[in-house]
Amino acid sequence: MSTESQSAVKDATAPKSVPGSTSEGISTAEQAPKNIIELKDDQVLRKTLEQKKEEVVLYFWAAWAKQCEQVDGIIQDLAKKYTKTEFFRIEAEKFEGVSEAYDISAVPTVIVAKKAKIIGRVDGVNIPKLVQQVSDCCAATNGLTTQPAVGAVPVDLKQDLNTRLKECINRAKVMVFIKGTPAQPRCGFSRKIVGLLNESKIKYGYFDILTDEEVRQGLKEYSDWPTYPQLYIEGELVGGLDIVTEMVPSGELIKMVPKESILA
Repeated sequence: MSTESQSAVKDATAPKSVPGSTSEGISTAEQAPKNIIELKDDQVLRKTLEQKKEEVVLYFWAAWAKQCEQVDGIIQDLAKKYTKTEFFRIEAEKFEGVSEAYDISAVPTVIVAKKAKIIGRVDGVNIPKLVQQVSDCCAATNGLTTQPAVGAVPVDLKQDLNTRLKECINRAKVMVFIKGTPAQPRCGFSRKIVGLLNESKIKYGYFDILTDEEVRQGLKEYSDWPTYPQLYIEGELVGGLDIVTEMVPSGELIKMVPKESILA
């Protein structure tokens, strides 16, 4: 799904009122800044994006993902600084339609949207980039100056990392980059892609991106693919979970797999 311009959410009927929630189907987290909104009804998000001229921050999280705890604190700090900006906390697996609309394949993911257009995105735990993205997108609305950008990575360091990434991608004919291991996936999206590979009887290698932040961040730029999981066949990027999910039923995926990587 394109991240340049996309529909914010799918249509859904409004749920029954929840104790402690507002009449619009949202509730604010206890002791959190008033501009942090816990999403209870995706129609509220859709209407907000349609009607609001200013930027809106969308924070996709999951209760089981410990890595979200660090981002939770940063989101609260940013909400206190950018008081004119609304921050939506969205439980990724509960609101699958919203997650699909924004191509969320891992948590935490933070998106800055304006109307139906994405103007900023941070996948995973990358605090400096998150702070910079929110500053770049929301400072003007809040009457603040943009935070100076962090310096670029030296060319020689990038070349060394690219060599390492190429080696990782080619460790096996079929290689998948996931959160956790095939036996113990650390996110629902990784669990699903591992299940698809196993059901297709494909022999594959894997890399746990949670064990190496350099690979985790570098591979996004190297392959120009911002989310995880990522599947490679013979060193070439196939895509993420959504693409693999479409390729399995049609038989297109198995046709790409070398014969020696197909289990009898």
